[in-house]
Amino acid sequence: MPLYEYECDHCHETKEILVRTPDEKAACPDCGSEKIQRLLSVPAAPSMGRSLPVSGGGMPESCAQPRCCGGGCQI
Repeated sequence: MPLYEYECDHCHETKEILVRTPDEKAACPDCGSEKIQRLLSVPAAPSMGRSLPVSGGGMPESCAQPRCCGGGCQI
């Protein structure tokens, strides 16, 4: 069941709407209008490396190298 992003022509809200079948008519969950436009979906970027273990603080563990990008280790 695809989840699409729509913008309502009536209230101009942008919402994600679950569409169960291709012939299902979607409506704005805020105002109920069926005058909505499906927005262009942008695919997620592929991961360019392996996942890093996360310590208790939510940041990746350090690789003991100097920080090169101002963030966590990217190895």
